[in-house]
Amino acid sequence: MKSTHHTAPRARTLLATALAALLLAGTGCSSKAGSSGSTDDSADGIKTGPGVTGKTIRLGALTDLTGPYATLGKSIVQAQQMWADEVNARGGICDRRIEIVVKDHGYDVQKAVTAYADISADVVALPQVIGSPVMAALLDDIERDKVLTFPQAWAASLLDRDSVQVLGTTYDIDMIAAVDFLTRTKGLTKGDTIGHVYFEGDYGANALEGSQWAAKKAGLKVAGQKIKATDTDLSAQVSALRKEGVKAILISAGPAQTASLVGVAASRGLKVPVVSSAPGYAPQLMKTPAAPALAAMLNVVSAVPAVSSDVAGVRKMVASYKKKYPGSLVDSGVLSGYNAAQVMGTDLKKACENGSLAREDVVKAHRSQSSVDVGLGSPQNFSDKARPASTSTYVHKPDAKAVGAAVNVENAHIAPGVQQYLASRN
Repeated sequence: MKSTHHTAPRARTLLATALAALLLAGTGCSSKAGSSGSTDDSADGIKTGPGVTGKTIRLGALTDLTGPYATLGKSIVQAQQMWADEVNARGGICDRRIEIVVKDHGYDVQKAVTAYADISADVVALPQVIGSPVMAALLDDIERDKVLTFPQAWAASLLDRDSVQVLGTTYDIDMIAAVDFLTRTKGLTKGDTIGHVYFEGDYGANALEGSQWAAKKAGLKVAGQKIKATDTDLSAQVSALRKEGVKAILISAGPAQTASLVGVAASRGLKVPVVSSAPGYAPQLMKTPAAPALAAMLNVVSAVPAVSSDVAGVRKMVASYKKKYPGSLVDSGVLSGYNAAQVMGTDLKKACENGSLAREDVVKAHRSQSSVDVGLGSPQNFSDKARPASTSTYVHKPDAKAVGAAVNVENAHIAPGVQQYLASRN
């Protein structure tokens, strides 16, 4: 992989080597469910269906443990297994033991389709699906089969479906918050130009939609640069943005691209503020030659607090994870995975209280909740499938010494204009 660090050859090689393992690309997710099947009443009077017996509740995970998202996939899988073990130690949910069936698709759509077919008859819900292309391939089946699914992707194109829940904010909401952050704290004023480097596909397109809307409201111009997930040398993009005279840069891509962008910009004297979407940062970046530039120039917008946060639930999760998986990196995937599992647990408990663990009733239980707070960040509203579950965004900055190599700069807040933007989309 080529690095774009404009430094000595050895430094370029070091960065390229470090980033080779970081081609996490843009986060996305997917899942597919089998036929909804028949439902039955168990001995305890609870209505059941696929994935549920009198003793077990089986969940599915279509993940990436061997492809470009392997680091993220491992973190999410481990965090969700930790949750299942904790729940089972307390007697399970609805007097049933939680089991998670994990299938590795290696970020290959066809493998994911096959993996889904393997587990579709045996799971009630999917608290993890990685891969935007996979999600696109399986979306219709998920809706048809009424399998509650939490994708590890945050594009607004995934909204407005009963069975698919984007947790937290969508990419466009976070980019509106990013533009607000730049105008409030970095001195951008009317007439200035900001760059936006973004992945092709739903992730980048949705992020760009937010930045363009916010920029127009603020009287700013957006100079867009679309890239592919395989583009890891962003020298050309930096050159183009420099010619545009940008005063700040937004990036909605993967960690490798963020490191390249910031490293090249710094080496060429374009030392402007950079704000990344959440999937564009990973703690491993702070072990690369780009680390000093990242620490000086980068901020990250996210629906969740940094894992170094003093939020009680996050502190407890981090301590438990370190104990259960000593030596494993505590990154945003841990928080994302654990949060999704906690929400799934809330849904299953609600469904049990309502007397049915059938797939469609788990979806109904999920949608019946308008303020779910699992102690890991902002409360979420799942009652309106057409709107993001949350509109509050955190701002982080890199810090090599912190857990997860990031710290909170600003706590959860709704950026000015977000509600107006959402109303305009209806």
